Amino acid sequence: MTTSIGFIGLGTMGYAMAANLLRKGFDVTVYNRTAVKAEQLRELGAAVAATPAEAARGRSIVITMVSNDDSIRDVYDGESGIFSAVSEGTVIIDCSTISPDLARRLADDAAERGAVFLDAPVTGSKPAAEAGMLVFMVGGSAETALAVEPVLLAMGRKVIPMGPSGSGAVAKLAHNTVVGINTAALMEGFAIAAKGGIDGSSFLELIQSGGAASKAAELKGSKLLGQDYSVQFALELMLKDLRLSSVLSDKLGVPTPLLEAAKSLYQVGDAAGHGQLDLSAVAKVYEQWIGRAIGETE
Repeated sequence: MTTSIGFIGLGTMGYAMAANLLRKGFDVTVYNRTAVKAEQLRELGAAVAATPAEAARGRSIVITMVSNDDSIRDVYDGESGIFSAVSEGTVIIDCSTISPDLARRLADDAAERGAVFLDAPVTGSKPAAEAGMLVFMVGGSAETALAVEPVLLAMGRKVIPMGPSGSGAVAKLAHNTVVGINTAALMEGFAIAAKGGIDGSSFLELIQSGGAASKAAELKGSKLLGQDYSVQFALELMLKDLRLSSVLSDKLGVPTPLLEAAKSLYQVGDAAGHGQLDLSAVAKVYEQWIGRAIGETE
């Protein structure tokens, strides 16, 4: 049977993911709340749906990639939602970063309809999505995850089963806690160096050559020195993820002092109007505090 895919949510990540599926020859129907994004994919061969239900109806696989829990509820529930249209045997894959409780609820609701739900968030920001180098962390049936692996690998480079439903969501929140803290730590180190008169390029070379080397330095270092805050992953979305992680850690009884400190920093950045810039724009908070641009020399 031909794999037919409904893809819902064409933001920074979703657009690139759907485009890769189309380039790999999959039959894809897309839906996006802002229709112009969907129309752009028509040129690559996508069919365009008017509602999430239309995108899901008759599809063997439905993939969602939206921004938060509320958006997920909008596309899954209601008369024009996914659950009004899925058939028995449909595999639903949510790649969004959402709360584990919601992921488990969606799995239960899918099962009631004879469908199978996988929570499969991704790691890798915009460049990885465009290059088809995402990593999927999958909660739910390992057998189903294996069956849809060719579809996931058309958008990424690795699929890692994490456990039962909700496990992908838990893993993603734990992962993004590390990403948020690492990025904040990088900006704080740069602020110390800048205030102390160290050339930013020299400091980045040091970071990348020593024990402080990280993916954050690789992805954000040169952009930071160039004052380039174009979005790879938005600050407001990182803040959303850290808030979800904070709620989860409270439920689990895990003390998270670094998470709370990082969350507060991103809150300051968001309140200062930087939410729709890249998460590395937390550097602007430090620049205000130290009274100079990071990377600037005396």
